[in-house]
Amino acid sequence: MDSPFHCVADLGALLGESPVWEAERQTLRFTDINGKRLHRFDPQSGRIDTLDLSEELGCFAPLADGSIVAAQRSGIYRMAADGRRELLATNPETFPGSRFNDGSTDPRGRLLAGTIDPERQGRAALYRFDRRGLEKLADGLMTSNGLAFSPDGRTLYHSDTLRYVIHAYDYDLDRGAISNRRVFAQLTPTDTDHGRPDGAAVDAEGCYWSALYQGARVHRYAPSGELLASYPVPAQSPTMPCFGGPDLKTLYVTSARDGSSDEQLAAYPLSGGLFALRVDVPGLPKTFFDPEA
Repeated sequence: MDSPFHCVADLGALLGESPVWEAERQTLRFTDINGKRLHRFDPQSGRIDTLDLSEELGCFAPLADGSIVAAQRSGIYRMAADGRRELLATNPETFPGSRFNDGSTDPRGRLLAGTIDPERQGRAALYRFDRRGLEKLADGLMTSNGLAFSPDGRTLYHSDTLRYVIHAYDYDLDRGAISNRRVFAQLTPTDTDHGRPDGAAVDAEGCYWSALYQGARVHRYAPSGELLASYPVPAQSPTMPCFGGPDLKTLYVTSARDGSSDEQLAAYPLSGGLFALRVDVPGLPKTFFDPEA
């Protein structure tokens, strides 16, 4: 398959996710959720440093001191570089298999992170974590994903992957509150294509880039919701894009091996790798988590 993406790290990640560009170090950090690992990739040297974790890490947000706020299976932690952690908030969900999944900081430095419901009963939710603690913003979800903000921070995008839908909300920057949910894009599975919206990022023009899990491609949507372009990825299940590089014009995409059949892995042997694509429009810089937000 011809793809504009090239593989920069053939990791074989079980569930690569949550790439975050570290501008001050010019490195990319990302998690392998099912592999219980946190990776750091240096594009200049190609070196990958890996931290083994005690439980799954769904998403994370850097702090200015080099530590991270980590949304894991059992809760949200402050984690040092060596993996030592301090519990900040317990996962309030008690149903089997619940864990934190995709997340992102808002422009003020709060963490928004959602959960998954493996039994597909719509019990997952989207939460905000800040100095006030953990607060539920939306519920009734299957798999919370696709968190990204418009350039002005006043629109929040969010997907419910197993329902094939991407929503947009009005976002109150002062309160960290959402309102006015509407459908931004609705995908429809077919007999041969089950691509569904996973992680996402927004570029400087306000366009929303969505990785299609089991769809082997990344979509770029206009702020209106119009599909502008579709880019094939040499992995069956791309999971999340992230803008990086000195000019934020390198689009990195994580991917997964888990969930793919033997036939799919034969067709996409690089599944689980990290991919890169040079783009014309830069992304938006990520905000550090701010404990005082």
